[in-house]
Amino acid sequence: MLLFVSAQFVISKERKITFWNEQRKGANYHNQVPTRNWWSAASDAGIKIVRLFPNNWQTQEKDFLLGDADNFEKLNEQDFQKLKEVLDQAQSVGIKVVITTVSLPGARWAQQNNDIDDVRLWRDFKYHRQAASFWRELAARLKGHPAVVGYNVLNEPHPERAKVARFNDFWWDDFQTWYAKVENTPADLNLFYATVVTAIREVDKETPIIVDSGLYATPWAFKYFKPIRDESIIYSFHMAEPYAYTNRRINKGRFTYPGTIIVGSDEDRIERYWNSAELEKFLQPIVDWQKQNKISSNRIFVGEFGCGRTVGGAATYLGDLVNIFNKNRWHWAFYQFRTDGSWTERDYEYGAQPPGAAYWAAIERGEKPQLPRVDNPLWNVLKSALK
Repeated sequence: MLLFVSAQFVISKERKITFWNEQRKGANYHNQVPTRNWWSAASDAGIKIVRLFPNNWQTQEKDFLLGDADNFEKLNEQDFQKLKEVLDQAQSVGIKVVITTVSLPGARWAQQNNDIDDVRLWRDFKYHRQAASFWRELAARLKGHPAVVGYNVLNEPHPERAKVARFNDFWWDDFQTWYAKVENTPADLNLFYATVVTAIREVDKETPIIVDSGLYATPWAFKYFKPIRDESIIYSFHMAEPYAYTNRRINKGRFTYPGTIIVGSDEDRIERYWNSAELEKFLQPIVDWQKQNKISSNRIFVGEFGCGRTVGGAATYLGDLVNIFNKNRWHWAFYQFRTDGSWTERDYEYGAQPPGAAYWAAIERGEKPQLPRVDNPLWNVLKSALK
């Protein structure tokens, strides 16, 4: 079992972790298999690192790479070869890759699980062991690949939703009180990471391992995060708050940034004025955790951030976040670069205009319409920050 420690480590220059010693800026890519043209476009945009989700790629089994998230036995070889081919493409244009997964044994992605949140991972230690076996095998196969600079163990873990102890909303509930009830149980995220990191290090001593905080990688869940005694760990959070603003379907044109925006659930909510100062206040737990545990900023990764491109003030919101991340020297990856055509809300090269009825009618007909990619204030915020 891995031990936890709050000391900072001196990093050898020969290790892959040195990639992370200077600030890195990049993007996410989800759903489709990226093409060679996509990698070239990402490189041209100044993207240096891509956080890659292969779970939605086509497979002959139930779950890509895993075979079956109900009972992992071994990697699917055909799926692995597809992943390796994509990584080779990334390497050919000089882009580094963080591999992440939205599914693990006992935690199948809800969108591939009839929209049901699969929380078996947080209720049964056998899935901890299966997840460790999956990552051990994958790391053994990928440890020498030059494009891979990180294994992101699980995207947005949320043991708080397993309901083994009461936890409703981070705006009202206390993480440390909740964690005291689940420590050393299957819902213990720190214990889960210790198991998986130990398994990876049995076969790969070098590749950095990225661990997301709890409750969908919220910054506030760092309050119960324990640093891991390993010199190549990156700690990650995601930023999508205030969610009633950043999510277009919830926003429905009600909120703009900066401005007064609700937080919490519809049943139990308050209004708060959001601007750059309020964003910094929301992210203060990360700064506090770093100081408490002597973790340098080059070991913090904003794995995802973004907002619906059509919400009011989106360019200002993205710009304020980027400024905060850069001020703290955190690595970051916006969500996402050149999405597939079925979901355009986070494809910032389209600007702030909605697709329109004709676009969606073409989608319904099974066509693949293309919106015009143009210089616009929204994309310019990210493009200038990348370069």
